[in-house]
Amino acid sequence: MRLLIACCLFIVTAVTPARADSDARPVDHFTLQQAADYSKQVERELAERGAYIALVFRSGRNRNDLPDGVRYTHGAFWIYGPVTEADGSQGHGYAVYNLYHGQTDPTTSYLAQDWPLDFMRGDAIGEVGVIIPSEEMQIRLLDVVASDQYDALHQADYSLLSNPADLRYQNCTEFLLDVVAAGAWLTDDRARIKINLDAYFPPTQLRLGWWERLTAGWFDPRIRLDDQGNGPVNIASFSSISDFMLTFDLADESFEIQADHSD
Repeated sequence: MRLLIACCLFIVTAVTPARADSDARPVDHFTLQQAADYSKQVERELAERGAYIALVFRSGRNRNDLPDGVRYTHGAFWIYGPVTEADGSQGHGYAVYNLYHGQTDPTTSYLAQDWPLDFMRGDAIGEVGVIIPSEEMQIRLLDVVASDQYDALHQADYSLLSNPADLRYQNCTEFLLDVVAAGAWLTDDRARIKINLDAYFPPTQLRLGWWERLTAGWFDPRIRLDDQGNGPVNIASFSSISDFMLTFDLADESFEIQADHSD
């Protein structure tokens, strides 16, 4: 695969806490060894497919607790390159680039890099969704992540159900979509990106009744709906991002990987 290995810029050195549901709390549904084995299983799968960058999604909640059309609660970029382990040894592997909401103030977010094991400690179902960008898009995405564009695309105001065509809020999946859009349309102008997404990106739609809309924010401050219209609630999800990227030849494939805990 003739990829520019821009990811060599990412030398990672510290072990960080595990996160789940886009925050900083591990789920630990599986044993630490199972999570480690699963993270290596996914790394091997990505490497075998020649992915220098991939979009990977996990769920920190059981599927029956999620709305229809939503299979995962968190997504991040997995980027392959040289890494420095905690003991100072050198090697190659994947680092994970996330948007997380804050713990003290869950209505704001920050960008952070951690590890596949951290990502898997936030998994509750033993399955992840994966999108492998096309070769051209991998090059473009690596360029975006390695530049100031990456930080410029971050909107710190957080909503669990942010509208991908609106500038006001952002969550982890919308951030992934914005970075993809920046690579696809070669711009970090968020206003232009939102106009284009409104025209070309069919969002995942959630149907909330008037009482659910009225009371949702009472129970979870992360749910802010003033960026949504009066119809269905529009969000970015694994399924809608996958469909968008495959439709416009921005991705080569999309699939799911189940954990092999047979050992």
